[in-house]
Amino acid sequence: MRVVLLSALSVCVSVLAQTSVDSYIATESPIAKAGVLANIGPSGSKSQGAKAGVVIASPSTTNPDYLFTWTRDSSLVFKALIDQFVSGADTTLLGQIQNFVAAQKIIQQVSNPSGTVSSGGLGEPHYNIDETAFTAAWGRPQRDGPALRATATIEYANWLLKNTSVANVVSTLWPTIKLDLDYVAADWNQTTFDLWEEVSSSSFFTTAVQHRALREGAALATALGQTSVVANYNTQAANTLCFLQSYWNPTGGYITANTGGGRSGKDANTALASIHTFDPAAGCDAVTFQPCSDRALSSLKVYVDSFRSIYTINSGIASNAAVATGRYPEDSYMGGNPWYLATAAVAEQLYDALIVWKAQGSLSVTSVSLAFFQQFLPSVTAGTYAASTSTYTTLTAAVKTFADGFIAVHAKYTPSGGGLAEQYSRSNGVPVSAVDLTWSYAAALTAFGARAGVTSPGWGAAGLTVPTTCQTSGSGGGGGGSTGTVAVTFNVVATTVIGEDIYITGSVPSLQNWSPDTALILNPDNYPTWSITVNVPASSDIQYKYIRKFNGVLTSWESDPNNDFQSPSSGSLTRNDVWR
Repeated sequence: MRVVLLSALSVCVSVLAQTSVDSYIATESPIAKAGVLANIGPSGSKSQGAKAGVVIASPSTTNPDYLFTWTRDSSLVFKALIDQFVSGADTTLLGQIQNFVAAQKIIQQVSNPSGTVSSGGLGEPHYNIDETAFTAAWGRPQRDGPALRATATIEYANWLLKNTSVANVVSTLWPTIKLDLDYVAADWNQTTFDLWEEVSSSSFFTTAVQHRALREGAALATALGQTSVVANYNTQAANTLCFLQSYWNPTGGYITANTGGGRSGKDANTALASIHTFDPAAGCDAVTFQPCSDRALSSLKVYVDSFRSIYTINSGIASNAAVATGRYPEDSYMGGNPWYLATAAVAEQLYDALIVWKAQGSLSVTSVSLAFFQQFLPSVTAGTYAASTSTYTTLTAAVKTFADGFIAVHAKYTPSGGGLAEQYSRSNGVPVSAVDLTWSYAAALTAFGARAGVTSPGWGAAGLTVPTTCQTSGSGGGGGGSTGTVAVTFNVVATTVIGEDIYITGSVPSLQNWSPDTALILNPDNYPTWSITVNVPASSDIQYKYIRKFNGVLTSWESDPNNDFQSPSSGSLTRNDVWR
């Protein structure tokens, strides 16, 4: 009798929680939509001074000053609006989309501290809201922006292709899209500041969205008859997919967000990457880290759990219940608080997973995702469970409750007026940092949409395989014709402190395919010259960089550009470098 009563009580609590979430979404959805539109120039109520189609990050001008336009944020926001438009959910958005496209066309051409349109300027992270360059010191370049802008614009281009003509898309949109795709194809493997603008290394989020952009860019180019670029985009997409695998940490069971920065790598970056590269047709593919893949679910659990004990507002919450989450556990910005968009992203990934499980009529538990599922059903074992089984029913119901829990946390710390700031206090949940953050509103809308089963068009993630041989240089260059190897000695002059060592990693397997975790340590016998001899493929284009580790922990990469050379067809070679 006690078990029956407890079960009935559990169902009752779940229904009450769902009702509360339903009520919050019904109230918050129009507020979030209005919040997005208020921050878009020229007529948004909180975006005075912004040119047409320019998205302000926030109207906040002090502590912090966010009255700028970021390429990344703007592209994510407009991707959400374009999704609504092409699905027919809001057909009034066409003018806004046209303004966005026109504004980005102008911004692409603005010379800035990262360069010109043809010399790296597309990697500039943000601009003044009058479409002029921001010239003060900043973490630049940030290479996710061009990829995200391409993805947003490609979706609109595909709609135009269905509703107008190839000639129209080629003349109006293709030149803008091609600039971004060419940048991604050429520079995807250069170091970048991450989406939090703090760490300069390689970033999982950036690599994932670059891979997506190249795939859908190749498909659009084919549809438009722009065949000259297709081979390069496809080649670099394959190389990017190859590099994407290197972020997986099999020992820790999570995706390492950045290759630098000296942090754990547990980061909202990874959940955000999963939802922004979601392709419903790809199922639970682990190669592209789809939301329901074993890797993405395992990583999500590790990420969420990292916040359970560090925020006061998470005290006393069960180990398998939703909690407030932030960017990463080591965060100290504005006191290191939970972010509304991070908490929403967890819910969205879980809702995306539920969408796919429902569509395929089953879910699979693997040794990788076992810990994720066992938090809801401790007795579950690895296997595939059809929708007709009680295991499937139990697990999907529990995941839905778990996902709703994150929306409930989001709701709990949303003020009565519905305004969404950037963060909410780790100690009492009061909104902090920039008010009316556009990305917070957009993230709420996409999470709510995912809960309702809304999906975006796919981008070609289904059925992809990782190449057996990876060429991880961003230039599009391949190897030569020889199948042998040659010995290359790498010498680098680098001064260090006690406990610090110099390592090397690069674009071929013998240089560890750009992996900082398995990078090769150099010998300091002739200090300050550090040396190593490595057998590399003969007659090949090879890129490499040196990195620093302190007591085995990565602290920094060499600055850009990558070192590169053509290996000889036979014999040996010595490379003499100085740490940059």
